[in-house]
Amino acid sequence: MPIGRRERAKQDKRERIMTAARELFAEHGVGRVTTQQVARRADVAIGTLYLYASTKAELLIMVQNEKFAAAIDSGLAAANAAVGQGALEPVIALIRPVVECVREHTENGRTYLHELVFGDPAEPYRQAGLTLAGRLEDGVTGLLTRDEHIGAADAATLARVITAIIHISTTATAHLHHSDEAVLADIRDQIHATLAPHHRAA
Repeated sequence: MPIGRRERAKQDKRERIMTAARELFAEHGVGRVTTQQVARRADVAIGTLYLYASTKAELLIMVQNEKFAAAIDSGLAAANAAVGQGALEPVIALIRPVVECVREHTENGRTYLHELVFGDPAEPYRQAGLTLAGRLEDGVTGLLTRDEHIGAADAATLARVITAIIHISTTATAHLHHSDEAVLADIRDQIHATLAPHHRAA
């Protein structure tokens, strides 16, 4: 169905706000950007901006949700291509784009994950972000269930452990100045140690 003029205008404003927020956060980091700057670059009134996102945190979540979704899509495609190489390699293939996404701009990525975990889960943009986090966890679960040594219940629990490892490893101050490859290598070691008891038991 064709959309009306009012709906087209709303979509246009939302896209301008998203583009402005994306550019400013990438240029300066979330801590050095104000909602007024976003409104000015998007060429909308500050009151109009608040109709789409009432806080700077919501603006960041809007922007990062798009990046997070694209990273998960890329990771799932890479994981499917790595199936048959055991459990570890497909899981690493899945999470690699996610780690790169979170660390693309470390301040923004750390703030995004903090807001998802500690913010109001009823807020719509956070709900969308938490749904994406659930999709990532489900993807890890699905990969682990293909391992004959890991049962379905254990796979779900291990997936929660692995996503916690990702969260801590990508946001910890100790890893702040490490390369993506160094962080991924550390995550690989942790996941290997997490899965090893199941293979030894088998």
